[in-house]
Amino acid sequence: MLNLVLFGAPGSGKGTQSAKLIDEYGLYHISTGELLRDHIKRGTELGKIADSYISKGNLIPDDLMISILDDFLEKNAADVEGVVFDGFPRTIPQAEALEKLLNKRGTNLHAVVGLEVPEEELVERMLERGRQTGRADDTLETIKNRLDVYHNQTMPLRDYYTGNGKYLKINGHGSIDDIFEEIAANLEKHTGAKRKSKK
Repeated sequence: MLNLVLFGAPGSGKGTQSAKLIDEYGLYHISTGELLRDHIKRGTELGKIADSYISKGNLIPDDLMISILDDFLEKNAADVEGVVFDGFPRTIPQAEALEKLLNKRGTNLHAVVGLEVPEEELVERMLERGRQTGRADDTLETIKNRLDVYHNQTMPLRDYYTGNGKYLKINGHGSIDDIFEEIAANLEKHTGAKRKSKK
């Protein structure tokens, strides 16, 4: 069992690296962003509430996000080898709640992969993503708000997870493969996790 959190600012490459982690370690991927966007697209009650926060670049309230995740884990991740959480937790109360959710299922969180990228590069990456995909939340105003929210509300998690020895600092600037090699080396060193294939 290998449970990971993929941590980093918006635009740091969490989605890209989570795809590689899933392939190499056989993990189940949970992206809270995708989960919420799916609800918004389907026009569910939850989606309408979520959209009122996300469209302004704000975070979903902790209790709402935790109940969504608990329900999703119950229905979709009962028999998996491990989970990579992408975009969650984003606050210390969410981090504490995640440990409880995992403990309830007889497991715990093994490592937090922290992708660290300079801020000017984050802005450029997200503007480019907006141009390519048409994502409505990738405008300069919303990006700046999302980065402010990240620094004020999410960044304290870095110290929280560093304090309990779970934070793995990864240089998120460079080629996708080089970044992944650094992640894999850190995971093996800190958790003993072995990849399905080694180059």
